[in-house]
Amino acid sequence: MIQISRKPALELLIQNGYRVRGVEDGKAALEALEKEYADLIISDIMMPVMDGYELVRALREAGNQTPVLMITAKDAFDDMRKGFLSGTDDYMVKPINVNEMVLWVGALLRRAQMINEQKLVLGGTELLLDSLTVVTEKDSCVLPQKEFMILYKMASSPGRTFTRQQIMDDIWGYEAESDTYTVDVHIGRLRERFRDNQDFRIVTIQGVGYKVVKL
Repeated sequence: MIQISRKPALELLIQNGYRVRGVEDGKAALEALEKEYADLIISDIMMPVMDGYELVRALREAGNQTPVLMITAKDAFDDMRKGFLSGTDDYMVKPINVNEMVLWVGALLRRAQMINEQKLVLGGTELLLDSLTVVTEKDSCVLPQKEFMILYKMASSPGRTFTRQQIMDDIWGYEAESDTYTVDVHIGRLRERFRDNQDFRIVTIQGVGYKVVKL
């Protein structure tokens, strides 16, 4: 992981088990990325030499899709729009709660891992991330994005229980305005679609959440 400035956040990330490389500006980040791999970049917008927008634009133009969490004092819609158009993956607005940032980092890394894995196999069922498609021995179907990502998230850790809030945070993001009841609706649709599937079941853990169980 590359952390640009923000020393207190860097120290907290290290305490939480992340291996972090601290650099001073966007140009130094690009130089570091030429020598080593990073799972995530945390960057301010306002920096000397090269600002956050320029950094992300340079990465994307070079084909580098490393997730970027942008830290900014700018909360105006136009500023966020500019950041997302340049290729930023998510935003946090100052003042930053560093403990919240650790949670945000975990969610971004999990999303990136899901994207990098591309395919999951449960018995005779395949989940193809690039096309949001579920292929079984009998047929295949393309799912709505949120439904697919919920199923993909749970299927990536069979037997593990996910709370509704965990699913909301990872699929909708921490600032989502939807109620966790939305998760129940999507789970209901998934169950209906795959009620006859012989490879997995979606199980409710009463009062907690859901899990995918291999059959």
